[in-house]
Amino acid sequence: MELKAGIFDLDGVIVNTVKLHFGAWQKMFSEYGRQFSFEDYKDKVDGIPRIDGARAILSELSKEDLVLAADKKQGYFLELLKSQGVVVYDSTVKLIKDIKGAGIKTAVISSSKNCKPILEKADLIDLFDVIFTGNDVAPGRGKPHPDVFLKAAEFFGFQPCECIVFEDAVSGIEAAVAGNFKCIGIDRYSAPERLAKSDIVVNDLSEIDLDKLRGLF
Repeated sequence: MELKAGIFDLDGVIVNTVKLHFGAWQKMFSEYGRQFSFEDYKDKVDGIPRIDGARAILSELSKEDLVLAADKKQGYFLELLKSQGVVVYDSTVKLIKDIKGAGIKTAVISSSKNCKPILEKADLIDLFDVIFTGNDVAPGRGKPHPDVFLKAAEFFGFQPCECIVFEDAVSGIEAAVAGNFKCIGIDRYSAPERLAKSDIVVNDLSEIDLDKLRGLF
């Protein structure tokens, strides 16, 4: 068995959009009279599709009203992206370039439908062989379902066990494990136990190189 593809989550792995997402969620929820803390962000909405995040706090709303709430959050996020830009994890970009240089395929996936605008803003879109977003899986099949990862493996014609997933969210780790992928968990919250199901947990991808990745196969 050998490593044939690296599948990278976007938010929290390639770019740091936490400030943008948290600010957008907080502004939207405040319009519904809800307090929304950073702990709420980490525990209830991080890494899952936007409609599910809205439902996690506004569970009493109808489906139609949840869609409206999620759309509001999206609008606020795009405003913040345009005005503030996005922070890139340079260590992740270096690893992606090393992987590509070794002839290994690269994919970026995201539950967010903002994936392409973010990559374009960060000038990273050309690093990847394929991009899959929340638009590419059936409703209700976002993380922790493995569908988006499986879609990437299928695109390349590889088995999941020939691919490695890079994730920072619990739901993403669960999705990778459910799909039979190797997985690197990136602990951005100083709580590595959250990602214990990963094959390896690191604080940053500067701790990982191509040899370590290949050693998992």
